[in-house]
Amino acid sequence: MKKRRKVLAAILAAAVLTGMTACGGSSSASGSTAASGSTAKQYTIGVAQYMTHPAMDASLKGFKEGMEAAGFKEGSNVIYDVQNAQGDQPNCVTVANTLSSKKPDLILAIATPIAQAVAKAVTDTPVVVTAVTNPAEAKLVDSNEKPGGNITGTSDKTPVNEQIKLMKQVVPKVQTVGIMYCSSETNSKLQADWAEAACKANGLQYKEFTVSAANEIQQVAQSMAGKVQAVYIPTDNMLASGMKVVTGVTTQAKLPVFVGESGMVSNGGLMTIGINYEALGKQTGAMAAKILKGESKPADMPIEYLKNYDISYNSAVAKQLNITLPDSVMKTGKDVSSAA
Repeated sequence: MKKRRKVLAAILAAAVLTGMTACGGSSSASGSTAASGSTAKQYTIGVAQYMTHPAMDASLKGFKEGMEAAGFKEGSNVIYDVQNAQGDQPNCVTVANTLSSKKPDLILAIATPIAQAVAKAVTDTPVVVTAVTNPAEAKLVDSNEKPGGNITGTSDKTPVNEQIKLMKQVVPKVQTVGIMYCSSETNSKLQADWAEAACKANGLQYKEFTVSAANEIQQVAQSMAGKVQAVYIPTDNMLASGMKVVTGVTTQAKLPVFVGESGMVSNGGLMTIGINYEALGKQTGAMAAKILKGESKPADMPIEYLKNYDISYNSAVAKQLNITLPDSVMKTGKDVSSAA
């Protein structure tokens, strides 16, 4: 009898221990699940945008697309703090200092002037730039191949030689090209130099026409009439913003304007083979995602470039200028006129 009681007690004790173990295991698993659910990080991206115009707006749109494709979705796990300097240099410094003080997880700087301000103000936060022609030339990185600091990103370097060749194809009678740009923008001066070299290589003469303020655009545009047969404008922030002022003069003077990007064609330029800023922004967003995931560091990420360029033309402007566009252009390009 005593023996049976001992066996029964042992069975009951084992059952109690098993139950305690099971409960303990269940508690541990539940705690682990709750912890993993509570650690979903919310990211803040500071955006320093130089001004509002189609190319920069497209850059930001593409950036968000690139981020979302990598798992960083606005309204879900990402907040964008967008600061716009409205094309004003003192505002660039204010925007850069404001974002620096907020200490976001990463900063996106759109265009050279504001990227330079961010570079001076921010040293301990990862920064990606876009719509910057040559980050090394702008002193944002040690070199485009190995940035070496907290900044990397994408370049909007355009195929200037191909743009001048396209001009010569579409306007075969051109002899002298007016190169118009803002003298205070580093990226514009660099592209103007490339355009001059391209003109020489293609047997064309050129004249420079520079502006330093928006209120000079109309007068400078008027001064080109009778001196040149075509105009070239690079991806210049001031002139991109003032394209309608430029083309209001040039179209009346029957001067075709070839530009650095498609947004400027939409606003009255004749044509470009150039940057798709939304695609460039998307590429920048993919780079930013790698940084946020800890897969790469800005110092080790070379500046990236678009591999493909788009042909854009404005059929309405071509009609006003009495220019017949080549079939090859119309087949491969995109008509961005409002009438298209």
